[in-house]
Amino acid sequence: MNKFQDIIEGKVNKEHEVCTTDGAIDSHGHPAVRERTGTWFTGILILVNQGLATLAFFGVGVNLVLFLTRVMGQDNADAANNVSKWTGTVYLFSLLGAFLSDSYWGRYMTCAIFQVIFVVGLISLSLSSHIFLLEPSGCGDKELQCGSHSSFQTAFFYISIYLIALGNGGYQPNIATFGADQFDEGDPKERHSKVSFFSYFYLALNLGSLFSNTILDYFEDKGQWTLGFWASTGSAAIALVLFLCGTRRYRYFKPCGNPLPRVCQVFVAATRKWKVKVPGGVKLYEDDECSTSGRRRMLQTKGFRFLDKAAFITSKDLEQIEENNYSPWCLSTVTQVEEVKCILRLLPIWLCTIMYSVVFAQMASLFVVQGDAMDTKISSFNIPPASMSSFDILGVAFFIFIYRHVLDPLVAKTMKSNLTELQRMGTGLVLAIMAMVSAGLVEKFRLKYGIEDCDQCDGSSSLSIFWQVPQYVLTGASEVFMYVPQLEFFNGQAPDGLKSFGSALCMTSISLGNYVSSLLVAIVMKISTKNDIPGWIPGNLNLGHLDRFYFLLAALTTADLVVYIVLAKWYKYIKFEGKDEQGINKESHELIV
Repeated sequence: MNKFQDIIEGKVNKEHEVCTTDGAIDSHGHPAVRERTGTWFTGILILVNQGLATLAFFGVGVNLVLFLTRVMGQDNADAANNVSKWTGTVYLFSLLGAFLSDSYWGRYMTCAIFQVIFVVGLISLSLSSHIFLLEPSGCGDKELQCGSHSSFQTAFFYISIYLIALGNGGYQPNIATFGADQFDEGDPKERHSKVSFFSYFYLALNLGSLFSNTILDYFEDKGQWTLGFWASTGSAAIALVLFLCGTRRYRYFKPCGNPLPRVCQVFVAATRKWKVKVPGGVKLYEDDECSTSGRRRMLQTKGFRFLDKAAFITSKDLEQIEENNYSPWCLSTVTQVEEVKCILRLLPIWLCTIMYSVVFAQMASLFVVQGDAMDTKISSFNIPPASMSSFDILGVAFFIFIYRHVLDPLVAKTMKSNLTELQRMGTGLVLAIMAMVSAGLVEKFRLKYGIEDCDQCDGSSSLSIFWQVPQYVLTGASEVFMYVPQLEFFNGQAPDGLKSFGSALCMTSISLGNYVSSLLVAIVMKISTKNDIPGWIPGNLNLGHLDRFYFLLAALTTADLVVYIVLAKWYKYIKFEGKDEQGINKESHELIV
């Protein structure tokens, strides 16, 4: 009778319906049942959504540098700078999306809203290209340049592409974290699936761009820009519909409120107690605020000892606690303090990833310009220069397979442990240096031999564009060892309530990398351009020295690698209550001690 009554009242039968252990809820706000929500059903839905959205984004981004030169009439340096600024803005908007997600909207609502903005931007770009940008008819290919545009037409174009930047930027960090939310860290099987998800997520991202870099790129290179943009719009619309279809099966986490006051409270409280000495081994303040907000308690760690003062209980604090009248601006919890410490430890590592993103930015700008100056013909077929990034995608797919099924098991068997995220990121920097050296050698060879053997009059080289394959493949390999573990690292090391912020750090490093790339191009052109010398990256690459710019990037990345190694050794992993930094249960260890 009682069992029947439980079923009537909707109570959970624990024998058959086990809830997740990480505090996830379902679409009705109830604790998420493991069998009914999340796991690979929703994970695959999110992966397909990511693939289609990436197809749409790269349908615009991969050829934007050529659209700016052929349709908007900009020279190579200005177009490369504008692409870098636009791409940087895309990822800068990821901070906005992460803030809204963690603080107010939650990851699901944030993803849905920004995907709608993304679709609106693509529709606007498609309409503007169809109505007035591609004038005269048939322009925009390698042969026929488009005419000038009015201020209104130019403004409408930039509004369109920056709506795309806003939509995609706000969506990206949240979809990665939302996908990881579908797997319960408390379950060993799902925890392993969660680690695998990041690899497959990045693979879906690259496979989604493969269609853009081949089929769409071919039509856009032929001047059929409107067709390419409408195809991107359709792909983004389908991605949005698929995302909404999984609403009832997703696992959700409630937003934890604005993190800025929590961070500021720690600094204010610590500053107020700057004369106070904190004895070693003293118990610092903690309350039940974490359990009510959905954040796990964090254990005290060494380092940044000044911040520990914020959680030290003075006699005045003790009186206020007893009266239940204490101010968070005078006394912070250990978890609050550790959240701030965690962010401070992440920032130096994050800064070191920016230089890698400078290297990565060249693939969508100067690699394309370089390929456009090479021999793109196979018989009567012209290879679109931007489609060479397909080799980057193939490199990503190949090295993800090699790492997960060959290298990682081999290292685990040999060294009795897996490579950490920080070790893999360092490997990514090494591969990025190799990619820049390869690109510089190809350009040097093109300038020295390709032009001398060229009988054409249009300034292009006789050197085949397939000489670029090694630099694209090495870049793809570096992405597997940099961006995949970077997603894992920042998502895993970010405190609860700041998970989207952790993913946004990865995106923002790409953003700043593009801005730094733009700044470097401007500085190099300013210094290298003289009265009779056109500079390293002129409109006609045959008159410049793009190879020197690639070698400069290789040297800067090498210096960055040295700094990164020092910081990686200094880094201390996050610790939650009940687990050590590697996720091992801590209670039994404390009993032994």
